[in-house]
Amino acid sequence: MSSSADAALTAKAKPGIAGHFSGSVYVYTLRVFYEDTDAAGIVYYANYLKFIERARTEMMRAVGINHSSMRESEGAIFIVKRCTLDNHKPARLDDWLEIHTRVTTLKGASLEVEQSVLKEGELLVNAELRLACICESGTPARFPTGLRAVLESLNNRSQQAGAGS
Repeated sequence: MSSSADAALTAKAKPGIAGHFSGSVYVYTLRVFYEDTDAAGIVYYANYLKFIERARTEMMRAVGINHSSMRESEGAIFIVKRCTLDNHKPARLDDWLEIHTRVTTLKGASLEVEQSVLKEGELLVNAELRLACICESGTPARFPTGLRAVLESLNNRSQQAGAGS
């Protein structure tokens, strides 16, 4: 693992970054606002997609990956190729939620991520995603070298954590 990737993964918090690593898991917290709910005060299902997107973006920022810079310098962007969302229990207005994110698989031009939405340690929603790296033209692109090193570090941490369970 490169020293810059290692340093990014062990950093507790950076200014402007919401969330932190706890082992191989990135933990992002948010409060449910009125705008996130339906008439009954329950989080509208599509808003979980927004919550997990924010958490993944903050995890990437925490390890030094900025989506805008990646597009400008490498011409590469991420897309969600597949997303499976399982709702177990509802979140409600004013709840504090934790979104746990971890990289589970890394391939040449794609990665798989598992994300869980929890309230006080109780699982509300589980999501499994496959993200693809593409050129702005829409064709698949291999991960740029620096990005790949950071993603490998995240994936290795997850694999080591899984082996220790």
